[in-house]
Amino acid sequence: MLFASLLLAATLAPAPTPPLTTPFERDPQHNTTATYAECLAFYKELAAANPATVQLRTAGLTDSGQPLHELVLSADGTFEPAASRAKGRPILFIQNGIHPGEPEGIDASMMLARDLLRDKKSLALLSKVTVVIIPAYNIDGMLNRNSTTRVNQNGPRAYGFRGNARHLDLNRDFVKQDSRNARSFAALFQRWRPEVFVDTHTSNGADYQYTITLIPSQHDKLAPALGTYLQGQLLPALYAGMAQKSWPMTPYVDFEGETPESGLRAFLESPRYSTGYAALFNSIGFMPETHMLKAFGPRVRATYDLLLTYLQTVAAQAPALLAARAEADRALAAQTRFALAWTGRDTASGTLQFRGYEAGHKPSAVSGQPRLYYDRSRPYVRPVPFYNDARPTAGATAPVAYAIPAAWGEVLDNLRRNGVVLRELTQPLTGPAEAYRFEDYKTSPRPYEGHYLHSQARLSTSREAALTLPAGTYLAVLAEQGPAARYLVETLEPQATDSFFAWGFFDSVLQQKEHYSDYVFEDLAADFLAQNPAVRQQLDAAKKADPALAASGPAQLEWVYQHSPYAEPGYRRYPVLRWLGAVPRP
Repeated sequence: MLFASLLLAATLAPAPTPPLTTPFERDPQHNTTATYAECLAFYKELAAANPATVQLRTAGLTDSGQPLHELVLSADGTFEPAASRAKGRPILFIQNGIHPGEPEGIDASMMLARDLLRDKKSLALLSKVTVVIIPAYNIDGMLNRNSTTRVNQNGPRAYGFRGNARHLDLNRDFVKQDSRNARSFAALFQRWRPEVFVDTHTSNGADYQYTITLIPSQHDKLAPALGTYLQGQLLPALYAGMAQKSWPMTPYVDFEGETPESGLRAFLESPRYSTGYAALFNSIGFMPETHMLKAFGPRVRATYDLLLTYLQTVAAQAPALLAARAEADRALAAQTRFALAWTGRDTASGTLQFRGYEAGHKPSAVSGQPRLYYDRSRPYVRPVPFYNDARPTAGATAPVAYAIPAAWGEVLDNLRRNGVVLRELTQPLTGPAEAYRFEDYKTSPRPYEGHYLHSQARLSTSREAALTLPAGTYLAVLAEQGPAARYLVETLEPQATDSFFAWGFFDSVLQQKEHYSDYVFEDLAADFLAQNPAVRQQLDAAKKADPALAASGPAQLEWVYQHSPYAEPGYRRYPVLRWLGAVPRP
């Protein structure tokens, strides 16, 4: 009788949980994502159990006060970038949880890291590719867990918040680096400088049949060797690999019309985004986007399979990928002309067989007005235009060096953090240089990610044959920058979309510090014009060209002030100089 009771109790008792099982796997509905504590504990256990193939390390602080972590996977304990490159292994860098309400990558990476170490065939891939994983980038948002802020999304039950502890969207912070998260990431990214960078996400937008879509770095914005490799080899293999795993993919569903039939447009990322930032350093970036309306389980499984497909493809194509990166680096070392702003081309580059749902309109139950809906009972496959090409709209020829005054410490810190080599002058240096002046610019009326963005900068350029830089000035010599050359140009040329000027790092020069009392300056201005007839002629010409100026006495007085020796030399003068002369030896 006692034996029978024990047998019954054993039968009814739940089976023991297998080691290293994720919360996602333990949930029968597969609608649970790991908390930050669960995620970190999982990786700590994984690293402790596999010290020869896994290292979990801290990599700087985040705004949450918690450290960023990196997990490195290698079949033979090659845990450092230099050692990996010495063995001819590309770096696959996977970042998760930049938007913690989009957590598929967090759970998929936990399972993938574990499974790679358990399967001999999968482990062999880690002898060809070194994998680096950021388990959770926006730890701040991951700790801010809720069940309501992703109103459009089908699960999981609870998740993190998009903003970090400073309410910043970290996928807009890769250039300005306001957050400690971004600063720690930049140092880690520069240390590894991966060939392929993957930043996992979940999409919003239209309804369609796909579980997962893909944003790569815009191919025209990559170096030609990388753009050609991406389009001709890497993307076709990724799409084919996912199709073999029963996950048909499409480019990210972004369109200008009401529904996708109007044509898909490749996402034209600037360096504020992860894929745009990666491209500055000849890394191919990817932003996979699972579809918000699909259940969480399939979204995680699709992300898992895509990450595995990246690893398989990079391993198979390692020689071609490394050759393309090397050629891109050689081209960058010789590059003198740089694109600074881009726009998508209006001509379609081809068509895609798109798997969508028929759309229509019906009265809204809220307003009674017509509203859009998608009918899942009416799926279709039909060709749609694909706008995949871009062209530059602004550019600049780089100088010999940029000269940055020591006063601009925040700019200097950002440059150093992102791999820029800076030389401090120990004595004055005299030679030719160019200076920009801001004649006009536009500023957004509302803040965007903590800044009032500037755009449409209209510049005038003055050249001095013998300008003297004081000791303490920092030189960023273009020829010494290696992979950071493009980053240097795109952050310091004011016309660039995500330049430091655009983000407001130099706003203090846009405000005048001294001025005049008009009743006093009237007499000084009259004397100045009398002594400088050429300036009087310029004023007369300006009045003829501008009726508003001709009708305004105060405006004319201001015009004279700005064209006189009394005007502030630093007002609207860009403090970073384009150095054109020789530079001292380091």
